[in-house]
Amino acid sequence: MKVLSLVIGLLLLFAIEILRIYFIMPFPGSQKSNTIDIAYWLANNMIWLRIIGLVLTVIGLAYVLKYSKRWKKIVVFAIVLLYAFVFFKFNYRFEADKMFYQPTNKLFAGAAADTTDKSKLVIGVVINGEAKAYPIQIIGYHHQVRDTVGNTPIMVTYCTVCRTGRIFSPVVNGHPETFRLVGMDHFNAMFEDATTKSWWRQATGEAISGKLKGQRLPEVPSQQATLASWLAQYPSSGILQPDTLYREDYADLEGFDKGVLKSKLEKRDSASWKMKSWVVGVVHGQTAKAYDWNELATRRLIQDSLPGMPLVITLEKDTASFHVLNRVVAGNVLSFEKDTASGNLKDINTQSTWTLNGDCIEGTLKGQRLQRLQAYQEFWHSWQSFHPNTLQ
Repeated sequence: MKVLSLVIGLLLLFAIEILRIYFIMPFPGSQKSNTIDIAYWLANNMIWLRIIGLVLTVIGLAYVLKYSKRWKKIVVFAIVLLYAFVFFKFNYRFEADKMFYQPTNKLFAGAAADTTDKSKLVIGVVINGEAKAYPIQIIGYHHQVRDTVGNTPIMVTYCTVCRTGRIFSPVVNGHPETFRLVGMDHFNAMFEDATTKSWWRQATGEAISGKLKGQRLPEVPSQQATLASWLAQYPSSGILQPDTLYREDYADLEGFDKGVLKSKLEKRDSASWKMKSWVVGVVHGQTAKAYDWNELATRRLIQDSLPGMPLVITLEKDTASFHVLNRVVAGNVLSFEKDTASGNLKDINTQSTWTLNGDCIEGTLKGQRLQRLQAYQEFWHSWQSFHPNTLQ
């Protein structure tokens, strides 16, 4: 019976240490099932589970050390050492916040002093007249960067495995909150708040486990573009600088912007509608729709209408900066065509000329601006997972 106690205790200890991390990290098969509730239960009951496992192990271990042959003692001792190794690895090496750290030195530079390659992708935000740009190569490693823009606290997030960039207000129930990277669910980064220990999904800002399950963080409008495109729109923007402590980590993401990393989790599939294909995702009301990036790259202009929302999607000459715009101006729905001579747009209604980012620069509607719609470049598997009823 006491030997059985030892076996059960050790199996329990090994299982809880491994499964707690397995369910929330990208191990083979771990991200394809709905196991988040099990993972959350394990994470919040680890102390008691360890105590039970250790008690059972000690009871059996005392018997083995006293009555068993030497070779059995050696075997048991080796298994205990293996558990110590597993405990260390899964608690101090494999946990997400032990692999990805927050920037220690958070500095910004203006366009004149910045040395960032202007073709790099950034997530840009404007609040109360202040603009800032966050290079994806930087925030892709950190996963989240806390900052203040226009006297407003924000949480800039990015998940390279889903290719999702989102900016949220880190205010929960009226109080500023602190978050740590805890792992992932269905390949999407998850954050844990310090107050209630709830787990929040990065792609949607929704709490998916814990006391606050079902609540959402308010999203702050943002735009993905090349740094050159962003600065053309906001020349006085601040630009997040690399933290020199993490140069090697940033270097590992050197090819991420263009989708040419070797990692299967982060490399683009150049075909359409595959797991790692790029799409542009838009949500209006209860309707979500994904647009094929390859089609956009070929046509440079896509016109469509979601229920109650006529829209146009444009792609700049850099083939990376895109704009999703509302086609309604003064109550009229405009239809657009490409002006091949200038590279701009013309609306068929008035023959006015528009820039690709929605400013009318010539014609009857000069001075008008198309409303920008929130949109995302994302891997198809991610968009489909978190918008299961999406159109395409």
